[in-house]
Amino acid sequence: MPKSLCVYCSSSDRLESKYYTAATQVGEELARRQWTLVYGGGKTGLMGAVARGVKSGGGRVVGVIPEFMKVRELEFTEADELISVLTMRERKLVMETRADAFLALPGGWGTLEELLEILTLAHLEVLQKPIVILNQDGYYDDLLRLCERIVREKFMHATIQGKYAVARTVAEVFPLIENWSQQPGDAKWFQTK
Repeated sequence: MPKSLCVYCSSSDRLESKYYTAATQVGEELARRQWTLVYGGGKTGLMGAVARGVKSGGGRVVGVIPEFMKVRELEFTEADELISVLTMRERKLVMETRADAFLALPGGWGTLEELLEILTLAHLEVLQKPIVILNQDGYYDDLLRLCERIVREKFMHATIQGKYAVARTVAEVFPLIENWSQQPGDAKWFQTK
């Protein structure tokens, strides 16, 4: 059973309110399940919303933030543990090792880069942990279509499609993580009926 969830998401404060609402709900559900949030350590955007959601429910927050962001006073100072690193690469490694599962909320370049790196590690079977993409209101439709084309045109083996799951709502996220079972050489997703 997962005990910590790494959440990749946007740091933008200019989004539609529905995105902040979903991020807050993810945080609240983490706290309810007594899972630890592992994330990029920021106080703005969806990052801040998910962290505040966790804290509002009495949950634990572990932030991993590069020094240059701390200098800009972007860190979530209410985190239970705030790990300072020098580079973005170091940040991703700490987040990867501290998490039992991964969730990508809507985001920009940074979120996409984090998601694609963790999917690559899963594809190479270096990482064997649940990965869920929250495709809120179809946000990731184009990326998912690209993934299908990559497989269809044989740039990657179809097994990659078994290494992640797609949720449409926050309510779908946690059952997907809990029902994940890793078999040697292949990830299997078991949906509850």
